[in-house]
Amino acid sequence: MELNRIIKDCISGKRQAQFLLYKEFYSYGMSISARYAKDQDEAKSILNEGFLKVFGKLKQYDNTKAFKPWLRQILIHTAVDHIRREKKFSRHEDIDDLNDAIGFDNTIIENLGYDDLLQAVRILPDKYRAVFNLYAIDGFKHHEIAERLGISEGTSKSNYARAKKKLQDLLKNYKR
Repeated sequence: MELNRIIKDCISGKRQAQFLLYKEFYSYGMSISARYAKDQDEAKSILNEGFLKVFGKLKQYDNTKAFKPWLRQILIHTAVDHIRREKKFSRHEDIDDLNDAIGFDNTIIENLGYDDLLQAVRILPDKYRAVFNLYAIDGFKHHEIAERLGISEGTSKSNYARAKKKLQDLLKNYKR
């Protein structure tokens, strides 16, 4: 079935069309959700919650634009909302606390495959994982991350630097 037809049928409430849309974009959506989740179950939960939002907002979708970027934004927002709901962020960290991030070696992360990096990112504490994904992978600016997560811009920068440092430490041990 053509994507526009599936979307129209979803808007009409046809369950079969919703299933087809979910099935068509499951892997893509899971690749986004998995980056923010600590495990497969949490990723599925984020994905399912995201698709519920997608089905509720399909009337707002502009079919003259690509569907995947629209879906991606909803899934990212859903993941951030999920993390925020879980209250996994410390609001008192500051950029000045970055002494332990000095000396980070970017080449460790740059030379990894996607699956290796995803596994390492999943090990990160929730607050570091979210900021790392939003900044390094999804391209948000620190002020945008701070606004979305309800933290200061300095905390966003601090959490990003700490995430990179933790990844470096994890991956040094992983590659041995």
